[in-house]
Amino acid sequence: MSTTAERDRAPKQDRSRATRQRLLEAAVACLAEHGWAGSTVSVVAERAGVSRGAAQHHFPTREDLFTAAVEYVAEERSSALRELFPGGAATDRRAVLAAVVGLYTGPLFRAALHLWVAASDEDQLRARVTELEARVGRETHRIAVELLGADERLPGVRETVQGFLDMARGLGLANLLTDDTARRDRVVAQWADLLERALA
Repeated sequence: MSTTAERDRAPKQDRSRATRQRLLEAAVACLAEHGWAGSTVSVVAERAGVSRGAAQHHFPTREDLFTAAVEYVAEERSSALRELFPGGAATDRRAVLAAVVGLYTGPLFRAALHLWVAASDEDQLRARVTELEARVGRETHRIAVELLGADERLPGVRETVQGFLDMARGLGLANLLTDDTARRDRVVAQWADLLERALA
């Protein structure tokens, strides 16, 4: 039988998780809209509807907050990709390519990119972001291999998949400056043809 303290603890933990979630979502939105310079803990806390003290309770430093936000972004990107193809390997590789490129041209990638730029000038942040991005890169590659039904035992297949991911990231960068939809669609179609031949 649960005690009164245990019953009280559960709602408190739920509130704590909800606050943390709001802070992460607000941090991602701030990074995407205002970049690193305009994304302070105070700005994020205000957007999340919590006090600065509550924000610092969950994330003691700005680096903690935004590193966690990018980790959250990575998990959201992976989840979004898996939700598009719940059955695993897709029969339509072009759909997989379009979905991956879509992730790199959306607000989640924009937020991650702002953190990368900040990390290039912030020594304390750089090590954390580098480690995180290496993990994200491995996970994204693994998911892409699975969804494309690629056999990495074959020569050149691993490099072909990685080349596609690098291309998708480049398209995401181009999209920051201008709507590149028409050219992007042509590039994705060409890569789909190349992948079909390389992975056959």
